Amino acid sequence: MRKIITFILFIAVVFSGYAQFEDLYSYKHLEKRYRYRVYLKDKKNSPYSTKRPEEFLSRRAIERRQRYGIKVDKFDLPVSPNYLQVLRDAGLHIHNASKWQNTVVVETADTTLMQAVRKMAFVDGVVRVWVGPDSMLVMDKSDRRTKVKNTRDKMPSYYGTARFQVEMLNAHMLHDAGFRGEGMLIGILDGGFNNADAITGFKKENILGVRNYVDPSVDVYSESSHGMMVLSCIGANTPYNLVGTAPEAQFYLIQTEDGNSEQLVEEDNYCAGLEYADSLGCDVVTASLGYYKFDYPEMNHPYSALDGQTAINSRSASMAASRGILLLNSAGNEGDETWKKIGFPADARDILAVGAVRMDSTNTAFSSLGYSADGRVKPDAMAMGEDAAVFSTRGTTTTANGTSFSCPILCGAVTCLWQAHRDKTPLQIIDAVHRAGSYADAPNEVFGYGIPDLWKAHQLLQKK
Repeated sequence: MRKIITFILFIAVVFSGYAQFEDLYSYKHLEKRYRYRVYLKDKKNSPYSTKRPEEFLSRRAIERRQRYGIKVDKFDLPVSPNYLQVLRDAGLHIHNASKWQNTVVVETADTTLMQAVRKMAFVDGVVRVWVGPDSMLVMDKSDRRTKVKNTRDKMPSYYGTARFQVEMLNAHMLHDAGFRGEGMLIGILDGGFNNADAITGFKKENILGVRNYVDPSVDVYSESSHGMMVLSCIGANTPYNLVGTAPEAQFYLIQTEDGNSEQLVEEDNYCAGLEYADSLGCDVVTASLGYYKFDYPEMNHPYSALDGQTAINSRSASMAASRGILLLNSAGNEGDETWKKIGFPADARDILAVGAVRMDSTNTAFSSLGYSADGRVKPDAMAMGEDAAVFSTRGTTTTANGTSFSCPILCGAVTCLWQAHRDKTPLQIIDAVHRAGSYADAPNEVFGYGIPDLWKAHQLLQKK
């Protein structure tokens, strides 16, 4: 995802002046470090067993599998802790790991150590995924929460400024029927949730936990505002001001996006974050993230890789439904750029990749196009992504553009749909969303199956 931090810093310089900018930010020099993805051959010498899933999955995650008749299998088993210890003993720091892909990301300042890693009997390959900076900006340490105003402008509609994005999907009809997300758990993968802990428009008890896969030492509430705005599309709950599409759902906020660079490691972070959401028992996961072009050209993906099975995060995304998770991912904002196509992992199988339309239901110029490289319909669905109503970091309402916001808007609505039909599998929910789309009879590379009428999807599921 192209970095919005660049724009933010540009604005800071223009409006504050260079000298004042220097007062707010300073540079910290760092030791040059590198991260490598290590592919493991197997999961041997592991103490874990599929017969004891409670050792690596929460009770809720196990119950979700049982609800849909899904067996705990080898993919659920954690990466062999013995292999991780061998890598640590070799002088490497473990950044994260993916049990579904059986990979581990290691970090080191001494790249010569990787020669020995490549020769280890349990290693199947090594790829460099991150080159660390030699310096970084250190932010002002003043209390960010003092800037939060939490002012509330009253609107005629119960949904406030979010009225059109909610009603476009007929999500309000699900709400009126009693389905507002209660009992549903949503994992949000994003780049930071600045001030979400200080904005009164979110119910604090509905945010169950946070985790940072970019840098565990950094508070996710102090990072980018992007994830907070995504959360507001779903979980905002200030009647006549801003109400999201699943205002009674519960959330885990998981940072996987690094705002300081664009490198392959973020796809590894995505895999780790998705697996973490699975282990917690999340029913639905939404990610307003996508990749194809990186800071180092050798990391870039070609069009031909848009098959749902090549990029590591696309492979993990394609597995989500088989674990009982409904995954939604933004299609991307490259429709008017050179790339034009969806990003990775919007190409994944068995997910909902979400494009963006305007308030009048026409497609936005920026919404990324399909199809997948192997000819599948992408995007899967559309929702409002231009002038979408969100919270600002000050706790006031504002608007934002991007499939980053159409995706969570649809996520909340689909969560309410699934709340009404807990016996249905993720694939059955996806199929209902497809069939309820405005382009269901003629899906295409611009709209996919179109804007779904989720009350119609509800009725379709009732007939099954």
